[in-house]
Amino acid sequence: MRKLKASAGATGAFRAGLSRNKVLAGVVAAVVALAGIGWGVGAQLRSPADELAARRPPKPSLVTALVERRKLTSTVTVSGTLTYGSPLPVTLAGTVGVTGAVGAASASGGGTAQRVSTAPRPGPIREGEVLMQVNGRPVFVFRGRLPMYRPLVPGTVGDDVRQLQRALRRKGVQVPVTGVFDAATVIAVKRWYAKRGYQAQEPDMEARKNLQTYRETVRNKQAELAEARKALDEGLDVRPLKVRLENAVRDLRSAERALREALQQDMTPDQASRSTSLRQGVRTAEEAVLAAEKELMEARENNNPPLPSPTPSGTPSGNPVPAPSPSRSTDTRLLELKLANARQALDEAHKAVDDYDQQVREEQGKRLEELRKSVRTAKEAKVTAEQNLRRGRVVSPLRMKVSNSAAGLAEARAMLADFLKSYGVSVPAGEVVFLPTLPARIDKAEVKPGDTIEGKVATVTSSAFAITGSVEAKEAKLLRPGQKATMEALDGTLLPVRLTATGEAARLAPQEDKKDGDQDPPPATGSVPVLLTPDPAKGLKALVGSTLTVRISVGSTGGPVLSVPVAAVVTSADGRPRLRVALDGDKSREVEVRTGLTADGNVEISPVQAGAVKEGDRVVVNDA
Repeated sequence: MRKLKASAGATGAFRAGLSRNKVLAGVVAAVVALAGIGWGVGAQLRSPADELAARRPPKPSLVTALVERRKLTSTVTVSGTLTYGSPLPVTLAGTVGVTGAVGAASASGGGTAQRVSTAPRPGPIREGEVLMQVNGRPVFVFRGRLPMYRPLVPGTVGDDVRQLQRALRRKGVQVPVTGVFDAATVIAVKRWYAKRGYQAQEPDMEARKNLQTYRETVRNKQAELAEARKALDEGLDVRPLKVRLENAVRDLRSAERALREALQQDMTPDQASRSTSLRQGVRTAEEAVLAAEKELMEARENNNPPLPSPTPSGTPSGNPVPAPSPSRSTDTRLLELKLANARQALDEAHKAVDDYDQQVREEQGKRLEELRKSVRTAKEAKVTAEQNLRRGRVVSPLRMKVSNSAAGLAEARAMLADFLKSYGVSVPAGEVVFLPTLPARIDKAEVKPGDTIEGKVATVTSSAFAITGSVEAKEAKLLRPGQKATMEALDGTLLPVRLTATGEAARLAPQEDKKDGDQDPPPATGSVPVLLTPDPAKGLKALVGSTLTVRISVGSTGGPVLSVPVAAVVTSADGRPRLRVALDGDKSREVEVRTGLTADGNVEISPVQAGAVKEGDRVVVNDA
């Protein structure tokens, strides 16, 4: 016990000694720390003169840069967004899923509301597939550059019909490509709809009733017009005018017939008898003249008989010829007077014939003129009667009724024709959408089930990728379609890209229709849109919508060249570029150079004097 107690006492004394040593060591350490702090503070403390001396500027020296030989490549950097190319808004050209024929709803001004039953689904879409359903009716997608703009009904002719026929042939439906929506096209359309599990648009009971109504209206209008015309033809208000016209026509025919007969004969029977009588008188006078001349001649021969011809030997018998016995002479004056009177009578007979012929000609001319005048008068009477009859029919109430009935019939026929244009198996304007390129991709659905169709229903894009961005106007001047570029992916991978378009041609999506009160966003000052196309499309789907950095190469030296910082080149007073090559002791010498391509803050140089500048030299960038 005593040993234990002694041991415990020794241990306590030892612990007390340790405590005192620790306290002493702490005091010593504190003193040393305070001394160090005092020395440090004292070292930092300076007088105002020391501070002024420390703030004096250092000695000026030249700021230089190394002349390097390397390849320069000038680039334009674009921060763009990766998207799918060629976005195109899709709208329906007309109604889809209309109850009854297409024309029936439009004619009645009604029709079922266009409500989406199956919305477009984002993703790939191929030719012949159903884009969406409206009121349970399909909206097919076909390839074609001509948009759907009207319903295709029996009898329709045009390039849109030819485009549909070609699309059906590509999908295996046999149909001739004629450009006419004929019976063969109707059969092809019905087969296509049936192949896809739908029924082609056909007239329903309401449409057939409407067709019967239109046809009945036409028949009623025809009967009404016929009745009005019959009443007009038999009406008392125009009958006297018709009788006058008939009489005028008969008078005209009589006058024309009399004129023709007068032209065919030279004189009337009385004139012919008179002329014959006068010519008989001429012949009688001629006979009298001949008789008188004969008597006078005989008388003169009796008064002067001819003497016999003398013969030298007398008669044949030798006897002498006896002399003629003298006779009493005849007085011929009476015969001469008779001959003169006969000749005068003959002249008077000739004159009578000539005078009468002249008289006949004058009377014939007067008669023909009177007959021609009668023809003209009859024609005028006929024209007047026709005008009076037309005027009477125009102002007649029966005539007005005929006009109204004819107009009503024409209107009924026009309505029937319009209805027949859309009657029968047809393709409504909204049940087909033509896209320029297929297959395509539905990028976004603009409607959902239950919505009514009011505008855009979807946005489709091509399967190709595109990068859209913008550059400054001064940089855009360096860009040309087809230039190569490099795209940096999010993981740092570099992918090849090609510049496709700049400016307005680089705008992928058309501008949306602005609502009332909308303002155009302020354009970026001096910015020009650019469009780039990645060469490899593989692995880019996950990057759609990401912002990527693209560097477009706009120029290259082709190989290593001498280059210096742009700041090292100065233009002297004579307008020539120069360098200041640094020498020992902050000295320099000027060297005239020619500049080339500029890229990344450096510029290509070539000294005018060979060897004046070489790789490894230092050039002055700044004097300080």
